[in-house]
Amino acid sequence: MFKRILKLAISVGFFTAALLKILLLRLGGKSPEALCVVLYYHSVPLKSRNKFARQMDTLVRWTNPISADSRAPLSPGTLYSAVTFDDGFESFLENALPELERREIPSTVFVVTGSLGRSTDWVGYPEKIMSREQLLQIPSRLVTIGSHTVTHPVLPNVSEEVARFELAQSREQLEQGLLRKITLFSFPYGAFNEALVKCCKAAGYERVFTTLPFPAFADPCEFVTGRVCVEPTDWRIEFLLKLFGAYRWLPIAFSLQRKLRSNSVGNPTVQSRTKASVSEAAGSHEIL
Repeated sequence: MFKRILKLAISVGFFTAALLKILLLRLGGKSPEALCVVLYYHSVPLKSRNKFARQMDTLVRWTNPISADSRAPLSPGTLYSAVTFDDGFESFLENALPELERREIPSTVFVVTGSLGRSTDWVGYPEKIMSREQLLQIPSRLVTIGSHTVTHPVLPNVSEEVARFELAQSREQLEQGLLRKITLFSFPYGAFNEALVKCCKAAGYERVFTTLPFPAFADPCEFVTGRVCVEPTDWRIEFLLKLFGAYRWLPIAFSLQRKLRSNSVGNPTVQSRTKASVSEAAGSHEIL
């Protein structure tokens, strides 16, 4: 809870500074740059459906929702958003999709192909993945399907051969099973490196998504796109700040953490804590 409140407080300060900059630009007769934030969810349980619906009401009120595969240039001074879901849980079909369709909000679902129709034991998300038949029910008009590997590994921890298999095979399985072109991919746990980005390009993907909350689509043709993690249970102010891009300071903090960890090499106590922190972050889909 303390970490959550601290992030919120820093984000309020960041948002205040960003808003002041926008006001100064407008006073000077200039239009601020466009801003697009890509949100990513995992599960939307039935008990959280009403909260998710209120978040989507907020999203359409303050932003222009676009698809995660959009290539159109962004208009200056406009706030955009894109909604994505990792893993492909049944709760997307049952609880999230009806609310998205009601508001005509496009979305993208990244699917773990090796777990179709099966329950998972991933930490924090003990839920069933949609089956091929359920995926076929999803309307292509509003929903884009993307790949999330075959077995949901931490990709930097596997060999290049295994990583290439996970990337290529998941895409092939989706294209053959759903008769859709698959061009988008998201990294499990947000774990990636430059070598994996090159592997994604070689596998034929046109855009890949991380869990680093950088603004998206500043370049319509960008290949690596950042996202911010959202839960239906987020506080209203927390969701608003994420939607307005106020959490984009987190990668800077993450970079500082990495530098501190690299400087701690040789200290067994610090090394042990560092390894535990990295493991915890990967399991909880968090950065800090």
